[in-house]
Amino acid sequence: MNKSAGVLLGIVVAIGAVSAGGAWYTGSKLDGVLNTSIADANKELQAALAGSNGTASLELVSLDRHVFSSTAHYRLKGEGEMFGEAPVELLFVDRIEHGPLPFSRLVSLKWLPVLATSHYELEKTPLTEKWFAAAKDKSPVKGVVNIGYDNSTKGTLEFLPLETALDDKSNLTFSGMKLDVDASAQAQKVKADGYMDSLKLTTVAEDQTPVQVELNGLTVASNLNKSTYGYYTGENTIELTSSKTTFGAKQSVLGFKNFEIKNKTEESGTNASGRADYKVGEVSLNGKVVGSAQMAMSLKNLDIPSTMSLMQIYQTKLQPYEKAATEAAAAGLPAPELNLTPAEEAQVKTGLEKLLAAGPQVALENLSFNTSNGESRANLVLDLTKPQSMDLPPDQLVKQLIALLDFNLLVSKPMLVDVLTVQSQIDGQTDAKLIADQASATADMFGSMAVGTQLAKLDGNNVVTKLHYANNQVDFNGQKMTLEEFVGFVMSKLGGTGDVTLQ
Repeated sequence: MNKSAGVLLGIVVAIGAVSAGGAWYTGSKLDGVLNTSIADANKELQAALAGSNGTASLELVSLDRHVFSSTAHYRLKGEGEMFGEAPVELLFVDRIEHGPLPFSRLVSLKWLPVLATSHYELEKTPLTEKWFAAAKDKSPVKGVVNIGYDNSTKGTLEFLPLETALDDKSNLTFSGMKLDVDASAQAQKVKADGYMDSLKLTTVAEDQTPVQVELNGLTVASNLNKSTYGYYTGENTIELTSSKTTFGAKQSVLGFKNFEIKNKTEESGTNASGRADYKVGEVSLNGKVVGSAQMAMSLKNLDIPSTMSLMQIYQTKLQPYEKAATEAAAAGLPAPELNLTPAEEAQVKTGLEKLLAAGPQVALENLSFNTSNGESRANLVLDLTKPQSMDLPPDQLVKQLIALLDFNLLVSKPMLVDVLTVQSQIDGQTDAKLIADQASATADMFGSMAVGTQLAKLDGNNVVTKLHYANNQVDFNGQKMTLEEFVGFVMSKLGGTGDVTLQ
């Protein structure tokens, strides 16, 4: 044996010895790592389902440990109304390769040491056997997770393609979906990205007409950080390339393209803020483009401690009361009483005062719909503030609660004509001139009625309403009045008994 071969053999032997020793060490630590991970998962499940009509838990059923690998079995159990009449149990098997150099990583040229590599998948049970059959007898849910020595995790979650009859009237075809997930220790930071090519559902509506829903090109992405208060902040995005729904006796086809949802939450000190944006790049009916739509909402200056305090009361008292009241109404019985202890009443009052003292703002920043001939849009801003006392009469309390209210509405008559034209086509009308004349007449009538009630003004081809309120003063379409005068004015126009007549 020459010198080079001897050195190479020594390196191989050394790596083998280190790997074997490391694998034994990893195996000895595995129980603790798994128990900690399961405890963390159960905390997240508890937080995610707080306030819902159900609970879920994950448990380690067994662990068969060897030198280079181990096999674990888990049970995921869901109970409560949201899971149906009986508890739901899903079983998973996990084949764990011990670090520092799992074989599956070596053969894929990933040589960075890890604590373990987990290969998990759903097991077949009476509950899941139809799901397995739809996936051609393969486990429909599986994944790989690499666990770092710093307890970080990086891996994939995969849902296999499915083709199955859900019942005698419904069929599902699913292309499968894959998610890549990267999380720091205790999931303080989480990134996830996923993609689904297509999903197609065919069924029958209550009127026995066929219904078909198709989704294509679904992308999901999250970049989250756990806040100091235990919930996640950051960004979530959902994008859908296209969707198509076929429905009705005439099998009309409603289509959407470039659908997008984005939301972002942030935390600054004890305050939280958030924003959500919704966009549809194209809405079509029977292949004809109708228009596009957008909506943006925001929330600012939300005091976190008081919000969490009020949520605790809602989950423990108000939510059970709502359920009991609904059940009583269904049974024809009187609603039960909502009983709060003096301490709980004080908690609610203190929480509301702190919440309002932060000056929360709720805004509908944009709600709009565009067609080829016009755009209609609305926006609303509401600023709240703490009143002098929460025990004021309702009319005085409302005046002091609202620091600012700003509302703007613009309805485009040409846009209305476009939408009414499409509606007539859905109804089966075919005379183009008659459709156009009816749509124009209806849009003109809407404008005349709105202006006639003095609740709107005509600005060219747009019907416009503007409302601004602050310091007990209302500016409504250029008319200035007190809040009391405004309420009387609106009531008189809506058929109420207002005492104020404004010229």
